[in-house]
Order: sequence, then structure tokens, then C-alpha cells
Amino acid sequence: MSLIPKKGTVYVVDDDEAVRDSLQWLLEGKDYRVKCFDSAESFLSRFDPREVACLIADIRMDGMSGLDLQDRLMERKSPLPIVFITGHGDVPMAVTTMKKGAMDFIEKPFKEDELIALVERMLDQARSAFSHHQEQASRDALLSRLTTREAQVLERIVAGRLNKQIADDLGISIKTVEAHRANIMEKLNANTVADLLKIALGANSTGAAKA
Repeated sequence: MSLIPKKGTVYVVDDDEAVRDSLQWLLEGKDYRVKCFDSAESFLSRFDPREVACLIADIRMDGMSGLDLQDRLMERKSPLPIVFITGHGDVPMAVTTMKKGAMDFIEKPFKEDELIALVERMLDQARSAFSHHQEQASRDALLSRLTTREAQVLERIVAGRLNKQIADDLGISIKTVEAHRANIMEKLNANTVADLLKIALGANSTGAAKA
């Protein structure tokens, strides 16, 4: 077994066994980890969204098509980069997939160097998206520790409101606002207001806070 780390995982979804075998042989030869599926349905049932990976899928397949597969992944808000394999006459369909976010498409018969270049681009994007997702998840986990009132105070701190203004907004005393601020700083592991803003503004919303 090779001790050299794999470059990344490439999912291959195609109902043509010869195409799957060809892609697997090519990509494993370039030290990628390859997972093949003979249908979109099979892929969706076993796809691990936590894995840094990319997807090569045939645009036309029996059962769920490549377009349908892309729609399902979009519904799941999956950041998985996709490139589609197209046959003659499928270019208009491929253009549609790119408008929905696919990185590119390759026509059969595809060129080896072009495919490898595409895979590298997709995995670079996947690593970036995964890193962003991890940071977001970390921020969301911190924000989920806040009570509803603390979240309301934080929202106003981010908006630049002063303690007295926050107290007036929420109908509480300034001392209570100060106590909430201290709790917020502690729960979010923030040493400064700048730290606090980075955490709050980096998150999608403070709606993750609990009651």
C-alpha cells in the first residue's frame, strides 16, 4: 500500500461500466481516491457530505439524470463541485448545468490532461468550501450557546448601539446590558469587541441562538 497521501476523493457517477472503469483507472493512476457509482440514486444514498471531494457525472443516465442529481445536491445545499460528461448533442444541457453552478463539462471522448486539470480545479474549490464550512460550523456552535436575550444584545452591539441605547431598546437596565455583554464575551471566547464582531459578522445570522 502506498504511504503517499491521496490527493483527494473523486466521485464518478455513470451508468456505463466501461466509462467508470476507464475513469477509475486514469484517476487512481494519478493518485486520487476514486469512488464509482452506477446511478445517481446509488450515489445519493452513500454520498458523505463531510468528505472533501468532487463529482464527475454523466449528464444522461437511466433513472435519475445528471441534471436531476445536480438539483438534488442543490436542495441539500451541497458545495460539492461538479463536472459533467456529455455526449454529442448534450451541450445545451451542459450549459444549463453550468448556469446552476457546475464547474464545467467535458465531451466524449475526453482528453486526459483536460480532465485532470478540471479535477484539480474542483478539489481546490472543495478544500476552500470545506474550510469555509468548518469555520461557519464553529461560529454557529459558539452562537448557539447564547440565550435569546444575549442574541438580541449581540445583534445591537454589532449594529453599533451603545449600552444605554441597547437598554432602552430592550427595556432593561444598563447593568443588565453590561452583564449580558460579559456573558456574551465569555461564551464566544472573545477577548475584544473586534473578536466579537468577527464571530458575529462571519456567521449567517444570530438566529441560531436558543431560547
